Amino acid sequence: MTSSGSAYITGTSTFLPNAPVANDDIENVLGLIAGKPSRARRIVLRNNGIQTRHYAIDPATGAATHTNAQLTAEAVRGLAREAFSADAIDCLVTGTSRPDQLMPNHGVMVHGELGIPACEVVSTAGICVSGITALKYAWMAVLCGQAKNAVATGSELASLGLHARNFEAESAHRIAQLETNPEIAFEKDFLRWMLSDGAGAFLLQSAPRSEGLSLRIDWIDILSQADSMEPCMYAGAEKLEDGTLKGWQQYSPEEWHSRSIFTVKQDVRLLNEAVAVQTIGKSLEKAKARYRLKAEEIDWFLPHMSSEYFRRPMADCMAATDFPVPEEKWFTNLHTKGNTGSASIYIMVDELLKSGRLIAGDRLLCFVPESGRFTGSLMHLTAVDHAG
Repeated sequence: MTSSGSAYITGTSTFLPNAPVANDDIENVLGLIAGKPSRARRIVLRNNGIQTRHYAIDPATGAATHTNAQLTAEAVRGLAREAFSADAIDCLVTGTSRPDQLMPNHGVMVHGELGIPACEVVSTAGICVSGITALKYAWMAVLCGQAKNAVATGSELASLGLHARNFEAESAHRIAQLETNPEIAFEKDFLRWMLSDGAGAFLLQSAPRSEGLSLRIDWIDILSQADSMEPCMYAGAEKLEDGTLKGWQQYSPEEWHSRSIFTVKQDVRLLNEAVAVQTIGKSLEKAKARYRLKAEEIDWFLPHMSSEYFRRPMADCMAATDFPVPEEKWFTNLHTKGNTGSASIYIMVDELLKSGRLIAGDRLLCFVPESGRFTGSLMHLTAVDHAG
């Protein structure tokens, strides 16, 4: 097979489980830790701007309503239209922060859930950027002619790890402290009000769709700063005083529970200090030099923001990088869809594409940061009609 020249997003789909959950109902779904409401909840929610989100949890029983693989499969099934069937997938690429199991990989579990014929299946690991690395693999597979089409996905099932039952052992272990401080450490409690569930899928093909708009992928850049930055967001480990991680296999099974080893944790101080410059700042500097990227040529800026708290630092950093994008060009659905990690960019693009607000020729700049060890990714898309 030879290079196809271009690759286009010709279909988009999202799947958000169950009814939206409002701020006052979160602890009805995720439960109370030590039987007491979190004192951090209102502060975090006031800053992050999220009003509703989705959880794959039955609030009455606390049981899961979907697995991560099932969420992803539903998003892929949503791509079905007259000209495309999931049975025709040539290459399936999935990205997620927290698969349902350590092994086998998430992609083959989604493949099995779909029950479609044999195809190439790849999974990418990471946190928020895992969705964009999956998309980049799918894009390159179509671009170089190795696949007739590819489906890329981003998905998250965060809620099961945020449920109060995961912290009961730690709460009991720290009972003396809990008499005066009924909360788990802020590095863990902070994230209970930030993360939620959802999945998105893109269909990539070598030509635009025959009707309506497609999105040509012009380039995707991913830039890690792990050479100079210590871990900031992590799970399955504890962060030591020297900034290194001690992984779960070095702890006893008893410590897995008493220290909530497998819960997601965030070094909030380091996040606030570094996230803007290390992700958007350095990524923009590279893109400007490599692609001669200019702010005035961007029609839509789609930033994956974990919180509205970071809007101003991000905008200030972009301005300092001589890349100011007016906020009327920003598009986010954080407030209504929540922070769905690796799925967020899929969910944003899907909503904007289907909103009727795009016209042929519009240029979209998508930004996905990851605070794991600080990675920034930028993607440039161009809206095209059937004529390409």
